[in-house]
Amino acid sequence: MQKKTGLILCGGGARAAYQVGVLKAIANILPRTAASPFAVVCGTSAGAINAAALAMNAGNLRGAVKQLLSFWKDFRAENIYRSDPIGAFSNSALWLAGLLLGFMGIDRLNHVSLLDNSPLKRLLRETLPLERIQESLDGGFLHALGITASGYTSEQSVTFFQSRKDVQGWKRAQRIGLSTKIEIDHLLASSAIPFLFPAVRINREYFGDGSMRQNAPISSALHLGANRVLIISMGQSNLQPPERTRVTNHPSLAQIAGHTLNSIFLDSMDVDLERLRRINHTVSLVHEEKRTDTTLRHIDVLVIEPSKNVDIIAKRHVNNLPWSIRFMLRGVGAMSSSGANLASYLLFEKGFCRALIDLGYQDAMKRREEIIAFLSSESVGPDAIDPNGR
Repeated sequence: MQKKTGLILCGGGARAAYQVGVLKAIANILPRTAASPFAVVCGTSAGAINAAALAMNAGNLRGAVKQLLSFWKDFRAENIYRSDPIGAFSNSALWLAGLLLGFMGIDRLNHVSLLDNSPLKRLLRETLPLERIQESLDGGFLHALGITASGYTSEQSVTFFQSRKDVQGWKRAQRIGLSTKIEIDHLLASSAIPFLFPAVRINREYFGDGSMRQNAPISSALHLGANRVLIISMGQSNLQPPERTRVTNHPSLAQIAGHTLNSIFLDSMDVDLERLRRINHTVSLVHEEKRTDTTLRHIDVLVIEPSKNVDIIAKRHVNNLPWSIRFMLRGVGAMSSSGANLASYLLFEKGFCRALIDLGYQDAMKRREEIIAFLSSESVGPDAIDPNGR
């Protein structure tokens, strides 16, 4: 069977800088003039922005990585959301006013978020000429790009995809795939972290961060034609969990919010990976002659995730945030060691981003031989997941 390697870039706000480091390593491992080895690219949340940049430059992997590095390595929070005092506090004040006065029916006060991400919208329009996605498709360097967002009204996980003509949309429980031309609004919607950034209207519905209700994050790549997947995850299943100790202090609002964001961004991928590996194991137990009687397929998967605790890295850089944002975060406990998790999602500062880029590069280079073997394989195994059931 012809190989179609899928790349899945998960969400995580500023943590998505880690993905750039991994992609930098892959670009260095492959020949200098190599095209992207990923026929199918799927991105969610901040990973959607990285996915679009890669899809635009699918014919030149190093060129794509160079653009991503220039995008991430000198980031400042002000590039993503308004961090000046007026911009930061006015939006938050309106949000709080909406909570207090909503019972009076003043609906316009509800159309705000804690932060104003209009700088991100300007940045994306200036740096991402998305019409080049079609050039990658026409040139045969890309088979499909999928961007996932969550519909607030339909409560569905929607993967908007731009692809070659032979790719069909899908409809499953709480998730659908819609063929469209990917635009800036799709990226903004996918990366609209709940409460922090405003929802984005696409067609008839408002959408938020794609990690919400994304119960099967691997499935979109399979629907789009991938028969093996490389996942750059922000999960940290490889790290030893902290010891459970007796605590006396009630968790802060930041600790609760960070825990909630982790469950949105990380848990569904871990569950889906466990499901995929279980199905792979089941397929391996079926005699080869009988495999043609089932629609289940084996899916080769390679997962790269941080080898160090991202929260600990965030603690070292959290004071680099603008003072206005530090002031807001301090009020909910996000400047303490237990609240750094929440702050890490907003830490679009070059020190933190560069640390994650370096970590992603080191983690991928340590697995150089694995990556070479995965990407150079000419075919996939008895091919692991039911495309009709996923």
